[in-house]
Parts: sequence; structure tokens; C-alpha cells
Amino acid sequence: MARSKFPKGADPERRPSWLKVRYAPNDRAMALGDVIQKLGLHTVCAEAKCPNISECWGVGTATLMILGDTCTRTCSFCAVASGAPKPPDANEPENVAKAIHYMNLSHVVITSVDRDDLPDFGARHWADTIRWVHRVNPETSVEVLTGDFKGRKPLVEEVLAAEPEVFSHNLETTRELTRQVRANSDYDRSLDVLRFAVEWGSPRVKTSVMLGMGETMAQVKQTMTDAREVGVHYFSVGQYLRPTRKHHQVQRFWHPDEFAELKFFGESNLGFKYVEAGPLVRSSYHAERAVQAEREHREPA
Repeated sequence: MARSKFPKGADPERRPSWLKVRYAPNDRAMALGDVIQKLGLHTVCAEAKCPNISECWGVGTATLMILGDTCTRTCSFCAVASGAPKPPDANEPENVAKAIHYMNLSHVVITSVDRDDLPDFGARHWADTIRWVHRVNPETSVEVLTGDFKGRKPLVEEVLAAEPEVFSHNLETTRELTRQVRANSDYDRSLDVLRFAVEWGSPRVKTSVMLGMGETMAQVKQTMTDAREVGVHYFSVGQYLRPTRKHHQVQRFWHPDEFAELKFFGESNLGFKYVEAGPLVRSSYHAERAVQAEREHREPA
């Protein structure tokens, strides 16, 4: 749609009105931040400069990031630091479980940096974290957002065997843009990881993409189709926002009506169980809604 493209001479970094978010710190957000800091944990909310941080932290939710705060890959869209990471913290799985208990979360999202420096790419650490969370917080549903483990299925299986309620791995972008956007990653390898999770028997498999990096509507719909064809259940799509001038430039801002079109296409045409689509949507934004929608669908009226 022409309305979401930059007019001639316009500043490509100037955000439209629907993308302007006012940061509103509150007591609960600050308290949650204190818990995370005291336990030496990291959140993707802060590391990736998420625009929804005050909203989510204000209601007591957060996306915890394990395996440190330094990634071994250099994706052009990501604000997380890259370089040589420190060894994993052996106490982190237990501390994550404690933090979730203190925050009294009913649903938690856990993600991580890529750890290509480790022999198992962090799979054992992932499994230990999920089991610790379940042990300390038996009523909390766990959603994991993992890397691709270089496509090694035994490592993906190690994570799945810990029985997270939702397994998520992000395609991030379309096939056409993957090489420029996702360093050391591969579109088909990511699809294989998602397919394997579905075939293994994970009850809820999810993926996400961000828009505004140069993709077309047709390419986004094809990406959604590819994900659905391998069995993915949930899909989320939001607007990419460049974290610094060194990162991949925003090519255009997608209009809210276009996100609404993608939601309808995904749910009505493709049959996804749930599609979260909107300018400010991130892969973990309102992540609990997918599980909640499924539970409500199952419950008798």
C-alpha cells in the first residue's frame, strides 16, 4: 500500500503516529527490574531495546534471556551485543526459576543469544532452565524462543524433551532477505527446525517475522504459507525498528491495515491457531494470548 511508503524527500527514520510509544515507568516495572538485576539475569526487553518494555514490565511480565548477553552471530537487525561470550552461568537455570517465582508469572517467555561457541550450542543449559522453571513454578507455562542449533536435531530434541509448553524459533524475515538480515543463519534450516518440533509432538510451535526491511506483501504471505506448511501453529508479525544507525535501515513502515490483512490471511486462509499482528508486536509481545485463546476454545461455554 502506497500510504506506508516513505514520500519523496521524507526522513526514513521518522516514525508515523502509530509507532510512537511513550515510556511510562511505574512502581511494578521498577520492582521487576530490581529482581532481575539482583539475580544477575538479562532480559531481551532491555538488551533489544523493546518499545513495549514499560507496558510489559508494568503488568509483571518479561522475556528473560539466558546464556549471557553476548551473541556469537551478527544479525544486521539485532541490538544485542555480539562477540566472544563468557562461559554460561551454572546457577542461571535456578535463578531464572526464582525470578519467575518472585514475579508470580503464569506464562513466561525465555530466549537466548546464539552460542555457536559451545559444543551443544547451549542445548543442555536450555533443558536445565526449563526443568528448573517447572520444578519451582508448576503452574507457569513456559514458552521458549531458541536459536537454530545449526539444525542439529538431537540438540533441538534435548530442548523439546524438557517439555516447554510453547516451542518457538523465529524465521525473522522472508527467504529473499535472510542472507542480508540473519548472519550465519539459513531460511530452510529454520523451517526444518520448526518442522522437526511439530513432528516430534510439541503441542504449540510458533514463529515470527518483522516487516519493513525491504520485503513485499507477497513475500510475507509466502513466508507465512511456508511456516504453515511445516505445521507451525502460531505466528506473530510486527514492524522492524532500527536500534542504531549501524543496523539494517528501515525501508518502510507498514500500516496497521496491512497487519490486519496479514492476521486475517493467516487465521482464515492458512488456518493458524492464532496470529498476533501489529506495528508494535514482537515475538514475545502478549505471548500468553495464544495459550489463553487455545484454553478458552477448549473450555465449554
